[in-house]
Amino acid sequence: MPGPPARTPATRTPATHPATRPALRLVLASLRRSRRAAWSLTLWTLLSAAPALVTGKALALAVDQGFLVQRPRTAALGLGVFAGAALLGAWASRQTYPALAEIVEPARDALLRDVVTGTVRRAVADATRPDTGAAAVAVAQLTRQVEAVRDALAGQLMLVWQFALTLAAVVVGTAAVAPAAVPLFAVPLTLALIAFGCLAPVTVRRQREAFRTEEELAAHTAATVGALRDIIACGARADAEREALELVAAQFRAARALARVAALRRLIVALGVHLPVVLIVAYAPALVRGGLTPGAVVGVLAYLFATLEPALRLLVQGVGASWLRLAVAAERLDLAARHPAPPADPTPGMRPADGSARLAAVTFAYGPGAEPVLDGLDLSLADGEHLVVVGPSGIGKSTLADVLTGLLRPGGGRVDLGGVPLDRIAARDLHHARVLVPQHPYVFAGTLRENLCHLAPAPDAVLADVIGKLGLDPLAERLGGPDGRLEPGALSSGERALVALARAYLSPARLVVLDEATRHLDAAAELAVEEAFRQRPGTVVTIAHRLAPARRADRVLLLDGVRPLAGTHASLLAGSPLYADLVGQWDGRGPDTAGPPGADPGAGTGSGAGTAGGGTGAGQPVSRPGAASGR
Repeated sequence: MPGPPARTPATRTPATHPATRPALRLVLASLRRSRRAAWSLTLWTLLSAAPALVTGKALALAVDQGFLVQRPRTAALGLGVFAGAALLGAWASRQTYPALAEIVEPARDALLRDVVTGTVRRAVADATRPDTGAAAVAVAQLTRQVEAVRDALAGQLMLVWQFALTLAAVVVGTAAVAPAAVPLFAVPLTLALIAFGCLAPVTVRRQREAFRTEEELAAHTAATVGALRDIIACGARADAEREALELVAAQFRAARALARVAALRRLIVALGVHLPVVLIVAYAPALVRGGLTPGAVVGVLAYLFATLEPALRLLVQGVGASWLRLAVAAERLDLAARHPAPPADPTPGMRPADGSARLAAVTFAYGPGAEPVLDGLDLSLADGEHLVVVGPSGIGKSTLADVLTGLLRPGGGRVDLGGVPLDRIAARDLHHARVLVPQHPYVFAGTLRENLCHLAPAPDAVLADVIGKLGLDPLAERLGGPDGRLEPGALSSGERALVALARAYLSPARLVVLDEATRHLDAAAELAVEEAFRQRPGTVVTIAHRLAPARRADRVLLLDGVRPLAGTHASLLAGSPLYADLVGQWDGRGPDTAGPPGADPGAGTGSGAGTAGGGTGAGQPVSRPGAASGR
């Protein structure tokens, strides 16, 4: 039953790591990457903030020299200047967005690339089965958190200069219109900014906690969905629901705590702007008696309401919140983007001589306390041999394929490829020595040629020959030839399999492992693929899902969870009840029709082949894989 996911390096926040450092690095790197756009953004921002300097003075002119002395033209002129300044500021603000996009979008792409690279390299370095919880965390980071950084970065670049220039314009304009009113708004505004600074660390902690609980809930949900069958079988649904609800409640508490801090930030706006308005209105008679004109009072109020209030609100609720969100998200994504340095290559010159392989006393288990999936397995493959691996679902066939190709490290024993220990082969040499085609292969967006020649380039004549041998002609014609672009989502499962198989065929690898790679092909297409790989130099190991490859293979390896057997199709059919039963299932026969009365219930017949006998036969026993469920 899944529990709350353990903290991984991507979700742990070191106490000694300043939260703002990754955000500052991100901002500076974005500006350096797009210097021209940064200068353009700065100039347009200056132009959009400049009109704030004249708004209060224009209203004071309209009141004192227009409305109060009954000069409508002068009043209209003052109001026209006020409206024109506002329109000019709005137009200049509109011009900042293209420059902003030139800075933000490349930064987002770079961040996505770094996070994906770090996630993939950690998964490769871990050399274990992909963790669905870690994958869910990565999805949360690549969607919600990267977008949070993108939006927050845009907010910072858009508003920080605007606030600073607007504040300067308000101070200068108020000092020019009504010097006596400056202390009435300067003191509360200073207190508001101090309060905002004191509240920032609390907000950082709340935002970090909100991200953490979100990641833990995503990871737990993915793990629970993947384990639903086991949860129901074990009667642990109540416990699973309780654990999930506890994480939901934790995320709710974190979100509510963050909302409380957001509510306090709103009070800062009231302290910095609304309180000065009350003070100016309350002291207006005294200011007027001291020589301040009514128009000057209106101008000061305009500076506060029309200019300072929006700027402070953006600072506290927009810039402040987005900076804190940027700081926390950038901190977590910075950790996610980190990846272990690639290990130093082993001793140079240790390259496999051919496609032979040998497993000696290989043991593998998914976890320290788990029952071994492979337990002391011995297996030898000669160069050029074609081996088919069969067995019940979950017995460990795919685990064997991954151990043989080096994707999983065995807990004990030794794996040799071409006479060289697997752990002594350099990574680049290993990629050229073996290739694995899984049941659900990866096809990337690009041309058909790029997909097929990803592991090794091929001349046009060779490429055309392989396309014909593996039955890719219809796809190539539909795309307009090898250089036609394909979209992975538009391919059928069979077409994706054929692309991956052709890619493996063109690779220089002398060991090819097909892990149910042909299960989405019909019998004719599967036979064409098998014949093509028989003509190709090297060794082929096929995890079979149909009987035909086993009948035509040089040898068959039967994994039964007790005592694996290796032999030909005929010898295993005669000597293994389990293999005879599998043959009966492949041929559409059930165990009720598999053997004569009184026979072992696991025995059966296969398409006219001999009846399976008792325990021993011509098949050669191999050290057993464990009885625990594997792939």
